[in-house]
Amino acid sequence: MIQLAKKSEIPEILKLTAACAQNMVEQGIYQWNESYPSLQAFERDIERGELYLLQGDQDIVGIIVISSYMDMEYFSIPWLTPNHNNRYIHRLAVHPKHQKKGYGKILMDFAEEYAANQGSVSVRLDTFSQNTRNNTFYKSRGYQKVGSIFFPKQSEHPFICYELKL
Repeated sequence: MIQLAKKSEIPEILKLTAACAQNMVEQGIYQWNESYPSLQAFERDIERGELYLLQGDQDIVGIIVISSYMDMEYFSIPWLTPNHNNRYIHRLAVHPKHQKKGYGKILMDFAEEYAANQGSVSVRLDTFSQNTRNNTFYKSRGYQKVGSIFFPKQSEHPFICYELKL
């Protein structure tokens, strides 16, 4: 079941993202680190009512942020649609023990349906250029590459921006 996250769930969410970060590092993907994603980011996501979690029988399987807020890094990107009524996906994560079971697809299906129901014209996101699996996943869903941005605190490599017109 997908539901809004609560502040009391942040410790479990941080454990999930730490497990994801460790799993990526083991694969040579340096996308997340000790400074991202942060406790402060998740607190802000919850305050805005934008952090959703997929609850399993025993634990949180995955998380996703569905935001209407456009980060300043995105202003230089030549998006496919005007910068009005778009949704932004951040911090999509599925615990490594639950990966490759379709949960990422379930979370993205939820986000895209949510965006459409809100009258959004598109869904936008970025993912690490060195994370081949993520890039393949978004392209397979119909997302179009529109540009690149950099997050120097995370990596010297770019993050690829994608957009899906609804």
